[in-house]
Amino acid sequence: MKNKFGQPIELLAPAGDMSRLKTAFHFGADAVYLGGKEFGLRAKCRNFTEPEISQAVEFAKSIGKKIYVAVNIFANNADFPEIEKYALFLEKAGVDAVIVSDLGVMSVFKKHTNLEIHISTQANVFNRHTAMQYVELGAKRIILARELPISDIADICQHLYGKADIEVFVHGAMCIAYSGRCLLSNYMTGRSSNRGDCAQPCRYKYTLQEEKRPGEFFPIEEDTHGTYIMNSRDLVLINHIQELADAGVRSFKIEGRMKNEYYVGGVVNVYHRAMTGEKFDYMQELTKIPHRPFTTGFVFEDQEKEISLSSAIIQKFQIAGISKGGGEVLVKNKITPNDELEILSPHETNGKKFEYTGDLVNIPETVVQIDCPYPLQPYDLLRKARKKS
Repeated sequence: MKNKFGQPIELLAPAGDMSRLKTAFHFGADAVYLGGKEFGLRAKCRNFTEPEISQAVEFAKSIGKKIYVAVNIFANNADFPEIEKYALFLEKAGVDAVIVSDLGVMSVFKKHTNLEIHISTQANVFNRHTAMQYVELGAKRIILARELPISDIADICQHLYGKADIEVFVHGAMCIAYSGRCLLSNYMTGRSSNRGDCAQPCRYKYTLQEEKRPGEFFPIEEDTHGTYIMNSRDLVLINHIQELADAGVRSFKIEGRMKNEYYVGGVVNVYHRAMTGEKFDYMQELTKIPHRPFTTGFVFEDQEKEISLSSAIIQKFQIAGISKGGGEVLVKNKITPNDELEILSPHETNGKKFEYTGDLVNIPETVVQIDCPYPLQPYDLLRKARKKS
């Protein structure tokens, strides 16, 4: 798929560890973004050690793919000696770009490396003037704030064409704060979201207390799963990728470094097939992957009212296992005799179903041999319907 300027559009996927990285590439991602053990905004994710980053780069290059590393914390003075060392390591490792939000961190990479610099959505780029300032400072890509309407996205793409690429989020969880700039976690738990340690208090359940009735708490009723008054819906722009291409966007980004292989592989599978022109019911497939109620976010202004409505996770299917090839499967959730298993694959076996005829497997992370009537490639996924409790 190409944008209005004739440039190929990149599909960029999250990778919380090596397994998810290989899953993303298997299903068609052109690049992945990941974090090291420090200086990224997903501290609770497994993340990559320095040797693992080197391994990831080597693997990506062997198949013609790219690796971007998030170094997008808002740094304190004490962070910079280690950031300088980390910058030198990332350049030596051969990563394709770094994602930064802090101007001081950006200056370190400019001074000590020749790495390509991408400006994080955390930097809140809302207009072409700010975007151009980053370009003049050396940025090669701007990841726009998620709160922009498509008219503004198109305007920025037009003015930056030939100077820097534009990347936008097309799928995944959204934050209640502008581009994730939130202090709620820090205030309530002492864990700073702007340094990668968000406790996600917006996902908590809350009650009301009336000032003349101290100690008397009233539930805020929403549904049978609970109340989520600050819990934003999930962004999904699968039905609007052509409009984003026509606006000039160069990279479609999927959120989710904390998500498992099923989420990463399943979402990449849908967007990759859509970008290559395959016709099927994209939304029906996306509803089979764990998600909150969907929204198109701020891209189309008439949808803004939907952003922050209370929303709980919808999970009708779950991953059963990950193929290791040759019929071997790494089990992720219990598999019971007579379970109907469905294959997710970038190949022609995608969507094929079969009945599991083996013994009960109830120990996650064990490898079993499964008698499947279809060929399974390494990193193909097996899913099953979740049984109602």
